[in-house]
Amino acid sequence: MTDAAGLDARPWYAANEALAFLLELAALGFLSWWGFGAGHQGALRILLGVGTPLLAAVVWALFAAPRARLRPRLPLVLVVKALVFGAGAAALYGAGHPVAAGAVAVVTVTNTAVAEIFRAAPRTGAPSGLPGPGDHA
Repeated sequence: MTDAAGLDARPWYAANEALAFLLELAALGFLSWWGFGAGHQGALRILLGVGTPLLAAVVWALFAAPRARLRPRLPLVLVVKALVFGAGAAALYGAGHPVAAGAVAVVTVTNTAVAEIFRAAPRTGAPSGLPGPGDHA
């Protein structure tokens, strides 16, 4: 089945979801990189380097993951995604890479918007196996 643009949506959906996963991992990596390089020594450095991405991962698992423990409505999921991805971009900025942080932010916003467009497609128009209205990652 084809989407409104006449393209088979399944490969685009899978590619966008793979990119989303890579962005999630990158955000955690950026948070860890920032934490370990934040200029602190000893226990605080370890706490920031390990604790910051761990906190982000726990929040993600509770509210934004495809099989989240708590299943909030889409607006709250998008807020959690914005916080985690935004923190990752801010961490990259804080690590001294403002251009890369801006690029990551733009790619993340675009990826999330495309994901929501796929999710909003009517179930009858979506290829089998794609989430329909109300489903979200």
